[in-house]
Amino acid sequence: MTFDVVISGGRVLDGTGAPAFRADIGITGERIKAVGRLEGAETAQVIDASGRFVTPGFIDCHAHGDALVFDPEVQLAALRQGVTTFVLGQDGLSFAPGSAATVGYATRYFAAVNGVHPFLEGATGVADLLAGYDRATALNTAYLLPHGTIRYDVMGASPADASRGELASMLAHVEKGLAEGAVGLSSGLEYLPGRNASAAELAALCRPLGALPYVTHMRAYGTGAGVGMAEVVEIAKASGAAMHVSHLHGPADVLLPLVESALADDVDLSFDTYPYLRGSTILAMIVLPPQVPAAEVDRALDVLESPSLADWWPTLHDLWPRLTVSHAPGEEWAEGLTIVEAAARKGVSPSEFCRRLLVDTRLEAGCVVGRPDEGPEGEESVRRVLRHPAHTGGSDGIYVGGHPHPRGWGAFARFLGTHVRELGDWTWEQAVVHLASHPARRFGLGDRGLLRPGFAADVVVVDPATVADLATYAAPRTPATGISEVLVSGVRVLSGGALTGRTPGRALRPTA
Repeated sequence: MTFDVVISGGRVLDGTGAPAFRADIGITGERIKAVGRLEGAETAQVIDASGRFVTPGFIDCHAHGDALVFDPEVQLAALRQGVTTFVLGQDGLSFAPGSAATVGYATRYFAAVNGVHPFLEGATGVADLLAGYDRATALNTAYLLPHGTIRYDVMGASPADASRGELASMLAHVEKGLAEGAVGLSSGLEYLPGRNASAAELAALCRPLGALPYVTHMRAYGTGAGVGMAEVVEIAKASGAAMHVSHLHGPADVLLPLVESALADDVDLSFDTYPYLRGSTILAMIVLPPQVPAAEVDRALDVLESPSLADWWPTLHDLWPRLTVSHAPGEEWAEGLTIVEAAARKGVSPSEFCRRLLVDTRLEAGCVVGRPDEGPEGEESVRRVLRHPAHTGGSDGIYVGGHPHPRGWGAFARFLGTHVRELGDWTWEQAVVHLASHPARRFGLGDRGLLRPGFAADVVVVDPATVADLATYAAPRTPATGISEVLVSGVRVLSGGALTGRTPGRALRPTA
């Protein structure tokens, strides 16, 4: 037998949940050709995996690499954790489909999350966006149709219910985007304009999905997650679509009964989590009341400059110590400081500092936020929730700003080092199901997630003794350790822990 690459001597975790077994992996072109004992095979390249596990590439079910997946730092951050595929288009906001004005809105409103795409200009369709990712990065990409972007393209910032004609136009966007290769539909129901949509609107747009999922940032999480989950069940019942809840977080005693109730009600439900107690998002979403038109920056700034919010700011007193500035263009000195610390340096109140930061950045500021409703057993809740069989891994990685959340550099390594090796929340076999094969099935990536002949050769070599996250809130941009060899589509993209400079990543479409 002749191969382009042989990964030899490792213990294979094939993604089925079966026990690890000693085998070599033979790769030809972009595909796995053989799994077994391959002594004596001819090959151009051998990767010695002795003493380590060999796994399928992990799929990050919630990543905000829409613009920054082209950045070598972001590629290194993912690959050093074994992540070979990003699922993009999250939270209902991204760069396609839409007119130039829509792309501009999505870019401006979500700049602190997705960043600015390096080469998109004018109107963009899903096919165009995917073509730009294909073989242009070391990572594979899959794309969810963003409901908020679609709604804005049809209705602008209007808070009204969609008319029959507007709903038909949105539905046409969904059908065309699916035909061009999207792997589902996403929503962001705490962002604009997504939060203006009714469950009936969302259900109508979910009906064309078939087996692909509706992926939702719900209207409420934590102790209020019952509100969000009730809507998820309503949409599932009205549309027949599969449901996937983004970054499910909160007390396990609240969340797990909601998940079990939905499953018992025959909802096809999955969810992703990241193993941290702090979140990260745009500052405006956290601090501004609903009456501020944050989707229209100039109008929002007029409100912020007026005295009309004088009674609002004092209600946020308990929030300020929990907010850390992650992204502040033009005010980079504040990145990494809490609102209280930054305000003290300026000699103003936290409320006044936050107001000025929003104005000076034109609402582009981002933040890391400590959540108060995880309960005193927050870490235990994280562990209990991730053990549920409906769970998949997602980093919710945001790569924008001078002081981002560390989850983009550490979530998957923390799953392995902390939750498998140290705490035993999963076996190694279970970890690969949660992080590779279950996500592949969920998003219709039929030739990913398993190590089998004929499957795409996205392959990771993991040192079970040393894999660990090193990124912290103080030093968030620190790559993980313990994974130094990764192949994407049969091409070595990480070697000795360093990028090879190769860009074989594919823009993935749903497959059988």
